[in-house]
Amino acid sequence: MAFFNSAIDVLKTIVILIGAGVGVMGLIHLMEGYGNDNPGANAHVR
Repeated sequence: MAFFNSAIDVLKTIVILIGAGVGVMGLIHLMEGYGNDNPGANAHVR
């Protein structure tokens, strides 16, 4: 039973790390503003 508890703890840690990584990527995308402040990104607009 101790093995299963250890495996569950490892899986919890992996899920938390993946969630943190996704959150960091989301913050980076929000701070980038999706390129709206980049004039080169609007080259197709007159």
